Amino acid sequence: MAKKKTKLPLVYKPVGFLLGWSSGALAGLAFRKAWKVIRHEDNAPDALDRDRGWGEIVVAAAVQGAIFAAVRSVADRTGAKAIERSTGVWPAEDKGGRD
Repeated sequence: MAKKKTKLPLVYKPVGFLLGWSSGALAGLAFRKAWKVIRHEDNAPDALDRDRGWGEIVVAAAVQGAIFAAVRSVADRTGAKAIERSTGVWPAEDKGGRD
């Protein structure tokens, strides 16, 4: 069992990468839909958009960050639970925070 614990995080890396990639794509879609509901605009402001004010840019960044963090956490947790159910081992080595 100890051998399984040392190798599992390496095995989980590709699964984590796939979950991260797909959750990023899903979060991007969610943010675009949320911005359309919030501001009734198709495009959110970019930090380099000359015609947008500080408030709009900061609000858009905060909403985008919150959505990305929530979607990533759901994907990470779902993947970890699936690995634990199938192998009996939690895929993280320690209880440290997000990197």
